[in-house]
Amino acid sequence: MNISDVNRGIEKNKNRKRIGRGIGSGHGKTAGRGHKGAGSRNGNSTRVTFTGGNMPLVQRIPKRGFNNRWGLKVVVVNLGQIDEAFAAGEEVTLETLSAKNLARGRFDVLKVLGDGELKKKLKISAHRFSESAAEKIKQAGGEMILLPGRASVEDYKAEKKAEKKAAKK
Repeated sequence: MNISDVNRGIEKNKNRKRIGRGIGSGHGKTAGRGHKGAGSRNGNSTRVTFTGGNMPLVQRIPKRGFNNRWGLKVVVVNLGQIDEAFAAGEEVTLETLSAKNLARGRFDVLKVLGDGELKKKLKISAHRFSESAAEKIKQAGGEMILLPGRASVEDYKAEKKAEKKAAKK
């Protein structure tokens, strides 16, 4: 291949094909659609996943798992990540973590884990703290704020049971 061949076959201002404009154009009469049949008609198109009447792929593959109505999406952040991202004395909240891309997307619960070192005094707000994280935050002179989370199903059921018992008496 020569350097002069690089652009061979590439037309800068290529005219579009004018379809259905007489037999002399080469694309007249049937306009490239062939003779009769559904393919020659307007509105004939199948979905991309259509495989000619076979059982659709989605239906061929077995079902798996379930969707937990009560499941909580927990996002975890390590102390090492917090230490790198925040300056001493700063407040660590859900908003600041999201702004610094440490807690991405939609989640129900934020949990702080104790991986890494915390050398700064920080005020950290979260729904849960691991034991090691709580210890390291206290050692660094920081403060932990426990945020109220969504009540667990067990707590909710226990509360309802207690109410029923109280109503019976």
